Amino acid sequence: MRKFILCMFLTVSCAVVAMADEKTDFVKYVNTLQGTNSNFTITHGNTYPSVTLPFGMHSWSAQTGVNGDGWKYQYDRDSIRAFQQAHQCSSWTNDYFVYSLMPVSGTLKVDQYERAARFSHKNEMAKPHYYSVLFDNGIKAEISPVERGAHLRFSFPKGEKAFVVLDGYTGMSSVNIDPKARRITGYVRNGRLLHPGSRNYFVIEFDKPFVSFGTWDNTTGEIFSGRLSDEGKGKGAYIEFAKGTKVQIKTASSYISPAQADLNLTRELSGFKSFDQTKQAAWRIWNKHLSRILVEDDNEENKATFYSCFFRASIFSRKYYELDAEGKPYYRSPNDNKIYSGYYYTDTGFWDTFRAQFPLTCILHPTMQGRYMNAMLDCQKQFGWLPSWSFPFEQGGMIGNHAISLFADAWAKGLRTFKPEDVLKAYLHEVTNDGPGNPANGRKGWKEYFTLGYIPYPDVREATAKTLEYTYDDWCAYELARVTGNSYYEEIFKKQIYNYKNVFDASTGFMRGRHKDGTWVENFDPAEWGGPFTEGCAWHYLWSVFHDPAGLVSLLGGDKAFVAKMDSVFTVSNEFKVGTYGFAIHEMTEMKVANMGQYAHGNQPIQHMVYLYNYAGAPWKSQQKAREVMTRLYNSTENGYPGDEDQGQTSSWYVLSALGFYSVCPGTDQYVLGSPLFKKVTVTMEDGRKFVIEAEGNSKDAVYIQEAVLKGKPHTRNYLTYKEIVDGGVFRLKMSDKPNTSRGTDISDRPYSVSTADK
Repeated sequence: MRKFILCMFLTVSCAVVAMADEKTDFVKYVNTLQGTNSNFTITHGNTYPSVTLPFGMHSWSAQTGVNGDGWKYQYDRDSIRAFQQAHQCSSWTNDYFVYSLMPVSGTLKVDQYERAARFSHKNEMAKPHYYSVLFDNGIKAEISPVERGAHLRFSFPKGEKAFVVLDGYTGMSSVNIDPKARRITGYVRNGRLLHPGSRNYFVIEFDKPFVSFGTWDNTTGEIFSGRLSDEGKGKGAYIEFAKGTKVQIKTASSYISPAQADLNLTRELSGFKSFDQTKQAAWRIWNKHLSRILVEDDNEENKATFYSCFFRASIFSRKYYELDAEGKPYYRSPNDNKIYSGYYYTDTGFWDTFRAQFPLTCILHPTMQGRYMNAMLDCQKQFGWLPSWSFPFEQGGMIGNHAISLFADAWAKGLRTFKPEDVLKAYLHEVTNDGPGNPANGRKGWKEYFTLGYIPYPDVREATAKTLEYTYDDWCAYELARVTGNSYYEEIFKKQIYNYKNVFDASTGFMRGRHKDGTWVENFDPAEWGGPFTEGCAWHYLWSVFHDPAGLVSLLGGDKAFVAKMDSVFTVSNEFKVGTYGFAIHEMTEMKVANMGQYAHGNQPIQHMVYLYNYAGAPWKSQQKAREVMTRLYNSTENGYPGDEDQGQTSSWYVLSALGFYSVCPGTDQYVLGSPLFKKVTVTMEDGRKFVIEAEGNSKDAVYIQEAVLKGKPHTRNYLTYKEIVDGGVFRLKMSDKPNTSRGTDISDRPYSVSTADK
């Protein structure tokens, strides 16, 4: 123990010294309420005001919604019913392993409806390191985070009785009150598809003595005064303190054991004597993290939007591992409930995040990215399938087998923490079997995909979208096999990398649903959602050929026709047909509200599309459109996103695009150019090297690149390589309000496409 305490002291001391010279307050720009004005019919992010550390195992949040409601926090609500430990990725997935605390004054009220307290946003502060709210009843609540817990402070009005209510939420829970030690310990088990026996063990420590205490049942509202322990569905506890007190609460939890929960509390919170010390430490951690990207510009709103998005991109994926007494990582697997050594991560959906969130992490956090690769292989061993949507158990949501994208992308960028042979073997099993439950484990219609070259509709739901995404995934496997000299797997997957052509209908100029006999699905309307597509329509999925835009250019009739087709996305009507959904899902409404034709940035399938002009000799159009999307569809407020934020993906799109590039095809080492948002940005790599983007003359109108110089040499290519970025250097651009239609137009300036690479 002495060794552990010494290590903890040295770690904290070194961190304070390392960050003592920080002058710039980056945290002040972050608004964690960004995107919280969301509901079932339209979302502006579907976020909640997370109080957490970067990629922290737990997050904390104010709760305006009822227990079990996916809409945890909605900006238009006027009361808060609790402050909860949260892990929720999305309103559509609900939450898991939740418990909550709520200060109550005057009369004891335990029920979530009765104890709810009114508030005004003018009395609320929402930052990464600190959340506070002054309720109309005079209670002030404050939260600051550590990685596996939080420090809270509740200040009660003078002369008023003071209670803290612990709610066991929606599932099984256990509470044990120890008045002498001023602690509550126990566990909660709530959420979807949890492994039998899995629990979240918590410990809560108070700095003031108890006046009274008891347990309660949130299924009946019954209170058991003086009872020290209870266990069952919805069991909770309450503590009474002296009138008008100010109580500090330290809490931490563990997925492994009660002893580990105690260790997490000791390691992460015992070094802070006061709430303000925890708050300051959390600020330092976030400020250091956010300083990795230094923006220099005079547009304060753009900086607020940028750092708010950077914060959101820095939450997922969450750590799911803990550190033992010797500081070694280990975890209890959400897949089989067994304990393993090493690192594990969860709370992400690859259908969203393979596109930008992980490519951003590759730049900023390659060590963590390398660990994540091994965690995915661990999941495959424990669960039998590669992960696709972990929350925390692998749930197989959405479509595609996009774990292979992460592996191929990591390898292309030099992250060699795994054996490609292991990955390719696991992937072959993935794509030649129909997996359990949801569609992203294994492949529905895999036999037809391999024999017909496409998945038939309506035999298989979302068949055309699946064909397109499987084609890209198979290219990722092919490329990983090719560059590692594995001819066996290379030949297997090479046969599928052009399957996207089998669902392209030249007569309409769109991807279409196709019957098993080869005929096209009848009554085609490119604005009709659902059916053979996933959360979109033919206007969106036409562009889902990440690995071969040049091949798509050819299908559409060449550069001019391709550019014209892209232009038309933004000029056609923004009307939609609900199709097989039967009603207007929120993504449809968000596209209409964005008023950019059929461009639906609020959902992932089309987010890369604005960068495809680079593949057809019109890079200036990518520059204009990328800038337009950034400035028109994002801001730093509660209405800050054009749709679901989705585990860091929509934020990462903004962060990368604001730097001036985007990951069109993860699995290559290329980031395709757009239009940098700021006059100067300095990105500090994990090893300290700096990549500087200077955009001379940049402004809201000067969105076009006139000249580019990379590390002193003229740069005409419409992309940067990963190595060019992470090795550091200066990328100088001259910007103008008029496009340079001759720069970057040669074939040699175009980014990667497999069809041209084959040649």
